[in-house]
Amino acid sequence: MKLSNVIAGASAAIVAIQAAAYALRGEPDLLRPPGAHGEKDFLARCIKCGKCIEACPYRSPAPAPQGAGIAVGTPCIDAREQACRLCEGFPCVRVCPTGALRAVEGHRDVRMGVAAIDEELCIAFQGMRCEVCYRACPLIDEAIVIDYRMREGDAIHSVFAPSIVQDACVGCGLCVERCVVGEPHTAIRIVCDAERARTAGS
Repeated sequence: MKLSNVIAGASAAIVAIQAAAYALRGEPDLLRPPGAHGEKDFLARCIKCGKCIEACPYRSPAPAPQGAGIAVGTPCIDAREQACRLCEGFPCVRVCPTGALRAVEGHRDVRMGVAAIDEELCIAFQGMRCEVCYRACPLIDEAIVIDYRMREGDAIHSVFAPSIVQDACVGCGLCVERCVVGEPHTAIRIVCDAERARTAGS
């Protein structure tokens, strides 16, 4: 057996062990680019080459910072800073040399996570008309819809509340980027749903 094959096999085994350890520690979820199939699978395949970062015309992915455990240097997306634009043809997926990003044919096949709304922070739930997240959604009226109803205990004012359709949301984060609620917390965030991400496109 060639020495290069032995080294490659040993490296793959080390990465897989590190991925398992990372998952067991329960460190915070990172929003991955389109085509990731769950955190364990992604960490087992990603070699931190940076090609997906270079390929993105919007520079949405960036290396995970210090504090991300063994995931430091792997591509992740800060939706508040620069959400995924779901580019035509998914250049980030096309350039991935290891299959850490794979199997994405169209926008609706992406499974990065699911948006979640904090009703206590969302101004729409306080009776103010907003709809910014709704308008920003690339799958408008599919992934985010407006739930129109009268405000509880108020016979005059209506509530135009955004509502996430979990099966349709792809987790791109555009709603997070555009949310008008300021720091430190936006009224909407992306929950990385590893199970949905892992089974998408398989």
